[in-house]
Amino acid sequence: MKSIFVFIISLMCLGLNAQVTQEIFESFKLQERRDVKYYFPEDYTKENKYPLIVVLDAEYLFDNVVANAKFYSTFHRMPEAIIVGINQSKNDLRWEDCDYDEVNGLPTEKGRNFYEFLGMELIPYLETNYNIAPFKMFIGYDITANFGNFFLFPENSFFDAYVSISPTLAPEMENRVPSRLEAMEKPLFYHLIVEGEMNEDKPAILAMDKAIKAIKKESLHYFFDEFKEADEISIATYGIGKAFDNVFKMFRPISPKEYKEKILVSEEPVYTYLENKYAMIEELFGFKKTMELNDIMAIYAASKKKEDSESLKLLSSLCKKEFKDTMLGFYFEGEYYEEIGQPKKALKTFEKAFGMDEIDFLTKDMALDKIDALKADFGF
Repeated sequence: MKSIFVFIISLMCLGLNAQVTQEIFESFKLQERRDVKYYFPEDYTKENKYPLIVVLDAEYLFDNVVANAKFYSTFHRMPEAIIVGINQSKNDLRWEDCDYDEVNGLPTEKGRNFYEFLGMELIPYLETNYNIAPFKMFIGYDITANFGNFFLFPENSFFDAYVSISPTLAPEMENRVPSRLEAMEKPLFYHLIVEGEMNEDKPAILAMDKAIKAIKKESLHYFFDEFKEADEISIATYGIGKAFDNVFKMFRPISPKEYKEKILVSEEPVYTYLENKYAMIEELFGFKKTMELNDIMAIYAASKKKEDSESLKLLSSLCKKEFKDTMLGFYFEGEYYEEIGQPKKALKTFEKAFGMDEIDFLTKDMALDKIDALKADFGF
């Protein structure tokens, strides 16, 4: 039997350093071939998992999304992601793919087939052949933005994050979207982006925005951005970076503002903040994030400032695992023993730190200074 999934050029032939490629995907659901673009991170590896970003109107949006994703992931403000874009401009395919009934607002037959093409063919293929994390994002513009809302209709949303740019809303969508968002139990991100000028779609969009803002659920992360200077065309290039900032805010390194306004003012142990942050990242995005040295140093500074010795001890244990070839863990442990009044243990621990690799601001000279000071103070 002829395979449902046929590629003119097999994706399996791609080198790991390949970034963007365009393929022809033969769809059983659509009974036609479709132009599809793929972006894979340069250092893609089978050992890691990658969120999937699905982009409609790929001729207009794909390059913009890829550029932003590469920039943000380079600076650790979002995880590296696999991005798939579906071309839809030829022969006005976008209007056929995303068509809806003018009376009931539901997808037409072609729209239902396109829905199944994405959800039952293209995305499952990528999940089978690549390390796709559970977290999936949808990005659309105009009519394709409206189409993304249909993935909210099942009991469990197919996507975890939606970026809806100036949507042309189907009938009743301004009521259906808030209703579905309120009913969802899983964490969801919904980012609505609109231009400043008024048009025939704007009243429904603003009504939907008002209804979503009335929802009080911790699991719903809703963002609304109105760019006053943008029009219906330029809005397609606005807000992608802002959307990534909002959706992946938890993923990015601890900022000075976060340090001052959340960590220092919290009554919980400092280390708890770090634990909760990385647990939330794993819960939201479906994979463990590698511990950032920036975050370690923020928790270290807060532990010292708040004289939180127990957090310093826990942090030292963590660093012995996460940065095991460096002096980080033993140096922190030495300071912990200093703080609780055990100079002999502190001395031995700093000596261990001295024999390991330097990292960040920690140098062998600093460990040696600690050793000399303890010997001088206590006559060891």
